[in-house]
Formats: sequence, structure tokens, C-alpha cells
Amino acid sequence: MGTQLVRGKTTKILVLNPNSSKAMTDGMNVVIGSIDLPYSTEIHTYTGPEGAPASINDAKDLEESTEAVLKDLETSYPNGVVDYDGVVVACYSVHPLVPAMQHNHTKYPKAVTGIFEASVLAALSVLAYGEAWGIVTTGKFWEEHLATGVGNFLGAETRTPGVENPKFAGVESTGLNASDFHHGVDPAIVRRKLKEATKRLLSKGHIRCIVMGCAGMAGLEDIIREAANEEKGEEFAYSQLHVVDGVRVAIMQLEHTIKYQRLLPGKP
Repeated sequence: MGTQLVRGKTTKILVLNPNSSKAMTDGMNVVIGSIDLPYSTEIHTYTGPEGAPASINDAKDLEESTEAVLKDLETSYPNGVVDYDGVVVACYSVHPLVPAMQHNHTKYPKAVTGIFEASVLAALSVLAYGEAWGIVTTGKFWEEHLATGVGNFLGAETRTPGVENPKFAGVESTGLNASDFHHGVDPAIVRRKLKEATKRLLSKGHIRCIVMGCAGMAGLEDIIREAANEEKGEEFAYSQLHVVDGVRVAIMQLEHTIKYQRLLPGKP
């Protein structure tokens, strides 16, 4: 008599680092290993090819990384990456890879998200009325890029002049590049600049959630909480403040999305 599969379908998620820094992927791997997921969920990571920028710091880098990754995937996966159930684009930006994959279901799975998009949803989900959230990121370029991206993602592109979003406190930058968080810069300087940006954000109002606006910040949550402790005390820093890691929340959200999609008519 044959067997019948009752449950236990394996879920495979690809976490795609679109720059060519293996050190940054290694840093994300540490965070990925700490996520509370079922053993049946497999997480695979990918690092961009040599043609991709080592650090994505501006619009030019975004375009170059998109071109390099799509070309590399075309070569490495000629039939597409449809063997995976979902893809996380692990660059904290409005990255062109996200829509490029979302609109091509013949080569990419239907469940695709970026760590930026996932972090916005996560931040909003933990706020109570009257509370706000903000982003701590790397270079100055990202302040306008990410602030505009939040408005576009939430469908709030058009705002009344002079009226700010009461829930979104904006973006503060450290002046560092993404690659600086893992090599090339004295860790003491990284700590100082990250704490300074955190404190500037906390001074803007009733901030209850801070998003780490760079995949290279993975694992640096303690520095943000240390800065919050210095500004607002231990109770706030370690019991009240939410610190969102985009890599972590994107994987967890995507896993739920994949499971939901399997409930749709015609799905196995």
C-alpha cells in the first residue's frame, strides 16, 4: 500500500543580497540563524556577482546592482528561481529588483518582497495611537530616497504642504556606507555615528519604533538600544522601544505569505 503526504511541505526562501559583499551576507546569515521558523522552512542566501557594487550607496548603484543580479540569475538559473517559494531582496531601499521579480512570474515566485517594504509594514503594526516610527540609515542620499519611498509605498505621495505624517518621523543618516558596518571602519566610529543618528531620531517626538535602514546593520540592534537607554532610560530602551531588523521581518512575513498563497484555489 502506498503512502499519502498529509502535511509537511517544505518552504524554500531565497534571501538575495544584491551587492557583491560576502561579508554583508555573512552578517545577515547570523541574524537569519536566530529567526524562530519551522524546521521545514529552508533559507538560502545569495550574494551579488562581481559586477555588482560592493556597497549600494546611491541611485547609480541601485541600477547597476539590478542589472548585474538579473544577468547573473539568467546565467545561473536559466529556468528562473521558481524552485524557491519566495524571494527577499535584502537591500534597504526602493530597489528595482522587487518590482522586476514581482512582475515576472515565469521566472520568479509570486511571493517577493524587499526588506524596506517589509519593515514599513512591521513598524506600523506595533504602533499605538499617538506613537511614531523612523529610520536610521547610512548615507545622506537615503534620507530623501527612503522618505519618498515610504510615502509611495503607503499611497501617500501627495501631502498637504507643511503638514507632516504624524506616524512617520523621517530618516536620520550616519554618514557611513553599508560596507562600513562590516569592514574598513573602526567599530568605535560605527558605534558612535549610529548612536548619534539614533538620538537625533528620538528627539523628534514620541518615537516607539526604530527601523534599521541598512542590511549591513543586521545584528547591531544593541547599539540602538544603548543610545535609547542614554537618552530615555532603561525601561524605554529595553521594554518599550521596538527595533526592526528588515531582514528578519521580511523573512517572517514572506513565510506567512507563502502559506497563505497555498490556501488559494488551485494551489497544492
